[in-house]
Amino acid sequence: MSPQPAPCTWALTHKSMPTLLCSCNHTMPIDADAVGDALRASDAVIDAPGKTHHLLCRREIGAFTQALEGTEDVIVACTQEKALFAEVAAQHEGVTAPIHFVNVRETGGWSAGAKRDARGFRAKTAALLAVAGLPAPDPVPVVDYRSDGNVLIVGPAERAMPWAERLADQLSVTVLVTGRDRAKGLLVLPMERRWPVQAGELQEVKGWLGTFEVQWRNRNPIDLDRCTRCNACIDVCPEGAIDALYQIDLDACRDRRACVKACGDAMAIDFSRVDAPQALSGQFDLIFDLNDAPAFAQHQPPQGYFHAGADAGRQLTASLALLQMVGEFEKPKFFQYKESICAHGRNGQVGCDACVQVCSASAIASQWKDGRGSVHVTPNLCVGCGACTTACPTGAITYAYPSAPYQGRKLKTLLSTYASAGGRDAVVLLHNGGRGRTLIGQLGRAARIGKAQGVPVNVLPVEVFHAASTGLDLWLAALTYGAARIAILLTEDDAPQYRAMLAEQVAVAQALMQGLGEPADEVGVVLIDVADATTLDARLGRADVSGPLRGFRRDMPAATFAVAAAKRETLDFALDHLARHAKATEAVIPLPAGAPFGAITVNRESCTLCMACVGACPSQALRDQAERPVLAMIERNCVQCGLCETTCPESAIALVPRLNLSAEARQSVTLNEAQPFHCIRCNKPFGTAQMVTTMLAKLGAHPAFSGAAAERLKMCSDCRVIDMMQHGERPGAPH
Repeated sequence: MSPQPAPCTWALTHKSMPTLLCSCNHTMPIDADAVGDALRASDAVIDAPGKTHHLLCRREIGAFTQALEGTEDVIVACTQEKALFAEVAAQHEGVTAPIHFVNVRETGGWSAGAKRDARGFRAKTAALLAVAGLPAPDPVPVVDYRSDGNVLIVGPAERAMPWAERLADQLSVTVLVTGRDRAKGLLVLPMERRWPVQAGELQEVKGWLGTFEVQWRNRNPIDLDRCTRCNACIDVCPEGAIDALYQIDLDACRDRRACVKACGDAMAIDFSRVDAPQALSGQFDLIFDLNDAPAFAQHQPPQGYFHAGADAGRQLTASLALLQMVGEFEKPKFFQYKESICAHGRNGQVGCDACVQVCSASAIASQWKDGRGSVHVTPNLCVGCGACTTACPTGAITYAYPSAPYQGRKLKTLLSTYASAGGRDAVVLLHNGGRGRTLIGQLGRAARIGKAQGVPVNVLPVEVFHAASTGLDLWLAALTYGAARIAILLTEDDAPQYRAMLAEQVAVAQALMQGLGEPADEVGVVLIDVADATTLDARLGRADVSGPLRGFRRDMPAATFAVAAAKRETLDFALDHLARHAKATEAVIPLPAGAPFGAITVNRESCTLCMACVGACPSQALRDQAERPVLAMIERNCVQCGLCETTCPESAIALVPRLNLSAEARQSVTLNEAQPFHCIRCNKPFGTAQMVTTMLAKLGAHPAFSGAAAERLKMCSDCRVIDMMQHGERPGAPH
């Protein structure tokens, strides 16, 4: 019998966790003993399951309550009856440890492959359980919201007024009527003034839950706040232009002003607003938008805003959500920002704005101070998708909850456990906890009744907050940890900019892997964009997703490094590991435009070595030398932000996206150098010969630089002042 591997340090310092496995009434080929052997072969910190249960949620519920007796976390391999187990735990006295629920049924146990490959399913089960045993992510700062239930219902009167009636007992309602369809019959205001009613054209909505600011413009001559609902105006209007909502049909009105006289001392009618609309505003906690067009154009509107339009189903769903949004709320601050390495802008020039462009919530904006550009993220608008962190080439903005190191540890645990248990060709399927989880669940249930193949045994689902929150660093790290492929599941809910950004990132990953020697038809990272479970089933079954791994990574040992907080550091670790075992024939791998690796070319004839590019470079890829005019570059530091290209006054720089695997990429390489120009008075070097020659050519024809002034262009700044004073000229005075 071979000796057991030594447990990791973390395992030695932490208690194990009771683990409960259930075959769900004998519908899955669960073997607790075999899964236990697989867990013992890894460094998992959970207990091996003691037995295979078959009806844990029913007649064997005692095994669950017995597991609750200890102080350790409990792992239950069932999500179907999560609510039942939670209720039992709540009734069990003294339970303080969390319960972790793992789905092994829909994610593989009901698949056709589980019956054919028992060993693979066993390895998959062990891997999913091991991940469940990891500690929770470190806490992060939170973003607070407060809502007192002050809701603005905005939209056509026929839609807004009925919903105001329904919601007024639970929420503080204000109605903004933006239109009226008179053909739909009589519609009147409530007999009692139960809530404010405004009328006008919506101008602007901004803010978020608890802090919405709304501006509208009112052209209605009748001030609804002053109006007493006496109906005197309706009685006297000869055109019948005033309805029971006290809106004047300006097309029908003949400007006779009988209504003004009838209103009398109430003074609620003022026709001056027709030509000079009244600008009004208000603050609200919630917005219920029943207009056809939403007030927010971005894909992800702020929390607290619900657009339903004319759809009755969406209106009902939104109304129920509104009722739940009264009180104090908090969410994690999903991001961290390090301005010092941000490549957004220098010297008044915009370089990288990838995060601004990809944000679907309009939470990121550009800001400038003293010619230096950075980005500002509004935490209350951030929805935690993480797309900005994936698009960022430098790692200036990073995902915080969970962090990259935590995600890396999760992937490493998953893949190492799977491999230790005898699993092969692991595919990491990244999906979100909304529509992605739903599709996987639907696929698993379809497989149970023979309508689908189900999730393949070697496909390991990993739920993330959003599919866009992972990028090149985690993908490549996972490939070095032993993943055959990384599959990213997109659904119809994903914003278009997410799709475009992820497609670009995947193209970079594929170019890297093929440049390292992967077969042309072997794709290490793949996007799966589907709308239903049937399509997902077909896509997962294809060889380019779940087929056996070919190429150099099949025999590559798993990497041991840990994912770092710094994005570029993780990328360096992963690329170095891949390069050591790759079959690349070329040291330089061309990459698509937009890749975060590369070099630059410099037109030496145009370049004056002014070093504006050096001052603009945020990653210290470009260097100069104090003793002589030299422009040098450390290629591995370059993030291809383009600031050097946009800053160069001579347009002498062009970006070259590529990955240089040679040692030269980590060394300072000279791009341009020139002979220094020496002052004609003191012989001190103060510029380059090319720069002075160019300056003389550009300014020589100007009258202000004729005669002695032209000679001063050849002097250093000190000698230039001395020469002017000797000729009786005052420095700085106009010629």
